[in-house]
Amino acid sequence: MKVFNLTESPEVYTSNVYLVRGSRNAIEDVNTLVDVGQDRGVLEKIASAPTGVGKTRIAQVILTHSHYDHAGMLGRVREEYHPICYAFSRSLGGVDRYLYDGQHLKCGDRFFEVIHTPGHTTDSVCLYCGEERVLFSGDTPLRIMSEDQTYAEEFVQCLARLGSLPIETVYPGHGDSYGDGTAIILESLRVLTGGSGRGGGGRCVRGRL
Repeated sequence: MKVFNLTESPEVYTSNVYLVRGSRNAIEDVNTLVDVGQDRGVLEKIASAPTGVGKTRIAQVILTHSHYDHAGMLGRVREEYHPICYAFSRSLGGVDRYLYDGQHLKCGDRFFEVIHTPGHTTDSVCLYCGEERVLFSGDTPLRIMSEDQTYAEEFVQCLARLGSLPIETVYPGHGDSYGDGTAIILESLRVLTGGSGRGGGGRCVRGRL
């Protein structure tokens, strides 16, 4: 599996847009965009990307959530490449198939599990590949350093679920990728739960991120 960030030098404010392709560009690999952002320059980068001969440049799009900086270019990408578009949101236009928790989708030459992580938004998801120990996190907050912040119990439970997974590399919705994903998540849980590492601590109250 190879991952390319197509928005390293964006022309406008946008989420990261990741192109996921197979290591060998085999015909059975599924060229995938994780989010589409709102930078028109992404279309030019897709056109010049090494996505394999005789294959659809973008076979599918998976949205981590429906905020405009992540989904704004969906119409243009659909018009240009006609991919199958996945999202958890039932209200977003241009979606062909709805995501659900526990679903597995092939991206490039690997399979990813869809993990519903409501918190930043109710339709937020992360994508996890156990074989590569990789997580696409969207805007789900994994690095929480302040004890003064409050989060819904449901989100803390999602974070605990992510913390139980071996994650080496995180590709976030904004900023650079980083390593030690599991350690970072477990430290965030410690901060949120006062050291217990589990949901239900005094700082975990119902609210919105």
